[in-house]
Amino acid sequence: MARLELSSHGIEESTDYGSTPDALFQLGLRYCVGRDVDIDLVEAHKWFNLAAMRGNDDAKQYRSEISREMSKIQISRAQRLAREWITKH
Repeated sequence: MARLELSSHGIEESTDYGSTPDALFQLGLRYCVGRDVDIDLVEAHKWFNLAAMRGNDDAKQYRSEISREMSKIQISRAQRLAREWITKH
């Protein structure tokens, strides 16, 4: 939990932090509401998608909700970024 209080720079790169479904969900929330970062629905979708793939049911709902506000191109980009994250971690 202490890591959430740290600067957002580099938090996503920490595999011990970023690999749990709840941590991924929290990153999605951070970008969805602009907590310590600029609001970025593409990044939010990416993190919610990763959390959902790892079993976080809330992430599935949030991902679905923000998808309604995104273009197909934005959703595609978010999915590509999620795939890239998976290959690195």
